[in-house]
Amino acid sequence: MTVERVLVVGLSNIGDAVLTTPVLERLHQLYPQARMDVVGDRRSSALFTHCPYLGRVIHRDKNRGWRGRLALIRELRRVRYDLIVDLRTDGMAYLLRARRRLTKWHRGPHGPHAVEDHMSVIAAINPGAEIPPAAVWTGEDERAFANKALADLRGTRWLALAPGANWPPKTWPAEKFAALAEAVREHFDALILVGGPDDRARCETIRSHASLPCVDLAGETSLLEAAAVLGRCAAFVGNDSGLGHMAAAAGIPTLTVFGPGRPWRYHPWGANAVWLVSDSGRIEDLEVNTVVQRLEAMIATS
Repeated sequence: MTVERVLVVGLSNIGDAVLTTPVLERLHQLYPQARMDVVGDRRSSALFTHCPYLGRVIHRDKNRGWRGRLALIRELRRVRYDLIVDLRTDGMAYLLRARRRLTKWHRGPHGPHAVEDHMSVIAAINPGAEIPPAAVWTGEDERAFANKALADLRGTRWLALAPGANWPPKTWPAEKFAALAEAVREHFDALILVGGPDDRARCETIRSHASLPCVDLAGETSLLEAAAVLGRCAAFVGNDSGLGHMAAAAGIPTLTVFGPGRPWRYHPWGANAVWLVSDSGRIEDLEVNTVVQRLEAMIATS
């Protein structure tokens, strides 16, 4: 079957969107001539802007309820796809026009991680069950932003810290991030702080205690500008958030600290990605020395 038009129905959150990119990459390997349309949320779908084989992004607006869903279906039915890959599997794929549909309802075996779960959807067309790395694509403007933002820093051994998260129980205390930065200062030339506007106070706590040169970019970057900045760093430490997934996809050594949740399923995907969780499951109980030792072991083998 010749495949030239593919629709991938993706997931919502930033980290979830990054974890779907191995499916996109494998589909591109299998069908290099195909253009891929992606259904995604407005904010997280910005991650696909510079994907070289992207057709178009169709935004899903959850706030519009059933009216928004009907409008989305009507728009998608304008195209007859050769292949639809539905990573959500809420039934929408069966209302669209396609020669073939792959969904979680008829998938192959899969492992514990979310990436393996997503890849199982395309098991029928994926000989050898190959799983590519996650990907993050940046453009010239984002790379120029990173070059300018980091131009005054000395050296190249830069440690990125992301102290924010979307839920307080997933947030390691900012004071512990600050203590971590001081404990490993001999290994790095500078600190780079990343996050959204809500993370400014946490980043200020770290910056105010830092003896290393520090660039605080909390609330100052777009998603792709943050990705370009992370790609320039030597290592990353952060909470369970989209930034950790972006760092791992950029290929840098990534250490994620977890509180509640299932880290074995949702940790960043990559050869250089590791994670920690406290014995109690409470993130505030994770000791600084434990994170220091894991970070030092990670950079020693990277």
